[in-house]
Amino acid sequence: MANVFVSRSLAVIDDLTIEERVYLFEQTRALKKAIATQDEQTLRHFRINDSDFGIYEVFLEDSTRTKESFRNAAKFHRAKVSDLAAESSSFNKGESYADTFNTLAGYGNSVFIVRSKLEGVCRWLEDEAVEFARRNSLWRKPAFINAGDGKHEHPTQELLDEFTFLEDNAWSTESIHLALVGDLYHGRTVHSKVDGLRIFKNVKVDLIAPVELAMPESYVTKMKENKYSVRIFNSIEEYLKQHDIAPKWYFTRPQLERMGERILARQEELRQTVTFCKEFVSKLPQGTKFYHPLPRHRVHPTIPTFLDDTELNGWERQSINGMYVRIVLLALIAGKIGDDFIPTEPVKVRNDEEYIIKVDTRNKKPDPAKDQYSEGVRPIRDGIVIDHIGRKDDPATIRKQMAQITKVLKLDDCRGGEWVSTSTQDTAIYKGIIFRPQVKELCRKDLKRLAAVAAGCTLNIISEGQVIAKYRTHLPPRIYNFDDLSCNNEACISHPAQSEGAPAKFIRTPDNRYACEYCGRLHTYKEIWT
Repeated sequence: MANVFVSRSLAVIDDLTIEERVYLFEQTRALKKAIATQDEQTLRHFRINDSDFGIYEVFLEDSTRTKESFRNAAKFHRAKVSDLAAESSSFNKGESYADTFNTLAGYGNSVFIVRSKLEGVCRWLEDEAVEFARRNSLWRKPAFINAGDGKHEHPTQELLDEFTFLEDNAWSTESIHLALVGDLYHGRTVHSKVDGLRIFKNVKVDLIAPVELAMPESYVTKMKENKYSVRIFNSIEEYLKQHDIAPKWYFTRPQLERMGERILARQEELRQTVTFCKEFVSKLPQGTKFYHPLPRHRVHPTIPTFLDDTELNGWERQSINGMYVRIVLLALIAGKIGDDFIPTEPVKVRNDEEYIIKVDTRNKKPDPAKDQYSEGVRPIRDGIVIDHIGRKDDPATIRKQMAQITKVLKLDDCRGGEWVSTSTQDTAIYKGIIFRPQVKELCRKDLKRLAAVAAGCTLNIISEGQVIAKYRTHLPPRIYNFDDLSCNNEACISHPAQSEGAPAKFIRTPDNRYACEYCGRLHTYKEIWT
């Protein structure tokens, strides 16, 4: 069986299955022991030892620990290590990400470690690299490792965090009770935990932050979908007034500088809510550990330095573990290790459910009680009628959606009109109707667009006064390949403001919203059209 890790990219933590991460941690545990005992034979087992294996660091945002951790991991492997000087790079000349990285891939570089303020960069580069490698017959497809992208994710930090949690959990994946403290709004390290903590069978998460720094609602929803028990507190002081206190605390630095003058005016008050104080120590359970992705703020550390030389200190070992985890990750991507891993988890099957349902209208007998025309609407002899638009919404919302439908389906220049009516069964329920006498039919692509912009509606094709075809639409499992789609996150690589040419793609979520494939931002189906 082929090594499943070779040339794998890591854009988000969920790119590695749970059992793949467990395997990575088992290997990291063996490596860490070998480094401690200087077991050269075991170290050779992990070492790539190929000066032609190119590892390229591209840090378009400042970094110390992640960058140096990867650099030292690459040096352990005795591989070729390069560094793109961001301040003098071609990005400053307006070159696209895809062109820059494709060029560097053509120079024999196999792994790119990328940090950027843009979200979803590694996912986009992964898509582009497959085609670039195919067009140019590269013997190895380049892999991309996300070293932090905006407020989105930091998957390698999540790997080292999980490894450290497991160390302090006696290597058990049965359960974890974790308090997340600090800036949960901007903190990409805590955002990666939404899926990362799935490695544990039972997860309890306590979110501790003032409203201004609270975990975004979309991530809280995802935690609950993942069957985590989630509790929310506004401050450490409030949290410690109850008795179910987590034995593991994960702190992040408040990034108040990103939030404007109003927040900065209250920064002392906000920092105090998530900063640990001496008087809190006695309230902690025995064996509690603190963690932090580092660096701590020099003036306002959420974990004050008086705690460094205490049993609470798990953050220093956590930081050191970063190099070990990244050594193993690079060894896996290079194919140096991983041949003995045999996956047992079922491969994720793409959801291809049908979402445009054709209704059989043959032999349908008229029913005067049901086949009444809506108030103010007269039947048309030929054309299309789109009915049940925005059912149960208010009239203003329905009119707005109908305007969007006519624009998306390019019906604005056609004869006909729109109408807001009430249901024939319940006059308190409103719905929208669009009729176009001169439009004879809609093609399959038009039907897809209709489902994407007006799920739940009914399309009637009418000829000589008879309904000759009827379709009911449902929310599509995926929405893509339309030029007028857009993620509404301006920091996303696919947003038109970035001029990168990454096509917008969306995946339906369990709560019937749409997540951007690049940055994960959630939208309703009405919000994804430009």
